[in-house]
Amino acid sequence: MKKPSLIGRFLAIPVVAIVLAVMLGTFIPRPLLPAAAADPIATRHILVLKNPIHTDIAIPVDDDVRKRFHFLVDGGIPTDIAEVRYIVFGWGGRAFYLETPSWSELKTVPVMKALTLDASVMHVDVAGNIAEPHPDVAGFDIAEERFAALLDFIAVSFQQGPNGPILIENAAYSRFDRFYEANGHFNALVGCNTWTAAALRIAGLRTGWWNPLPATLDLSIRIYN
Repeated sequence: MKKPSLIGRFLAIPVVAIVLAVMLGTFIPRPLLPAAAADPIATRHILVLKNPIHTDIAIPVDDDVRKRFHFLVDGGIPTDIAEVRYIVFGWGGRAFYLETPSWSELKTVPVMKALTLDASVMHVDVAGNIAEPHPDVAGFDIAEERFAALLDFIAVSFQQGPNGPILIENAAYSRFDRFYEANGHFNALVGCNTWTAAALRIAGLRTGWWNPLPATLDLSIRIYN
């Protein structure tokens, strides 16, 4: 049997390192110790939505949430209609988010920016009732004070201009979603799913230590919460 070449063994090192990092990032919880249990009387139910490459957080809508994110209506997102039950927030790389509405439209430049360094955007959508249980939906009850902290985290993710959050004109996937300029930079290590994980920790939940993939984030939050 032919032995692996020196180059082959050299190339295998980073692959093994990445796999090990993803495994450790999934199974080492963050924070290491669980927080005190939330008061079951005063809870809010939030959802984490996933697809093969991305996660979003769905926030239940009430009058206070509508008021907090009132700028969304001005941007064309109908958070004020009765049929809306959730506002769905996601953070991600600007080029990949805006230029890849579907896999058939995948381009080289957005992929390269996603793997290196890119500006970030917030994607906001609305939803009616979301069915649970579902393989792509994870629901969690959090305390009122944690819910307020989560809203703060989401709000400060929007980049602010002279008139508030900066809407990106002519950028949307449908009639009811919009994109806004965001704070922070996107790269292969700090991406959309690590943003979701950070938001969930603010909400009082435990995640893996590093969750760059939807599958690893989903597994860790189901294990530790």
